[in-house]
Amino acid sequence: DTCSMRGKLFGVSIGPGNPELMTLKAKNVLETVDVICYPVKEKGEVGVAKEVIDKQIDTSDKDVREVVFSMKPVDSAMKDSQDIAADMISEILDEGKDVALVTIGDACVYSTYMYVHKTLMKRGYDVEVVSGISSFVYGAALANVPLMMGDESLCIVPMAKSNVWRLKKALDENDNVIIMKAHGHIETIIKLLCEHDIPFDNAIMMCNLGLIDEYVGPLDVRKDTTYFTTVLVKRDSD
Repeated sequence: DTCSMRGKLFGVSIGPGNPELMTLKAKNVLETVDVICYPVKEKGEVGVAKEVIDKQIDTSDKDVREVVFSMKPVDSAMKDSQDIAADMISEILDEGKDVALVTIGDACVYSTYMYVHKTLMKRGYDVEVVSGISSFVYGAALANVPLMMGDESLCIVPMAKSNVWRLKKALDENDNVIIMKAHGHIETIIKLLCEHDIPFDNAIMMCNLGLIDEYVGPLDVRKDTTYFTTVLVKRDSD
């Protein structure tokens, strides 16, 4: 039976960037699989995920390979890179080798990994997600604030120009709102807070969580934010 000889794919979530936030299960899977694949935006990059796992496990004797996931704003480029990644990993699994594809944060939260996961699952491969700590959960802990208490609601919205209507709706209807992919949209977020009469102090900006230059604090349009930028808005900060 060809299927039974195939390897298994693990989507290994490694947390927001601080190696101490990698779970024991993630560490155990990475140490036991045959091949570790890590994502990069361009060939030859070190990659944040690779830097994190290198601080927790010894990869010197492991088969470690980069997988390019295009972040270009052209949908076709992104889709093409995902298809190539799925095919590349299929070939390794067909050799009977188990593969871990690592991902920052949690694999189930806006992760490119899930495209590969779904594609290979449809092809009949054995797949498993190893969950991890999401950036916004860690950020709330650093800010010493609850994400939600009692019967409060929490809404997660990815920010984009075309998504402003969705953020407005989220701020109208929820006690707590997580705005992910907020890089380049801080001014828009400030404008929406004004429109909803939400004090700026109720918003917490989180950048590069778990990395050396992490920032958790007030909204700051002057700060050089990166792709890893999230904003937590609490309607009631008491």
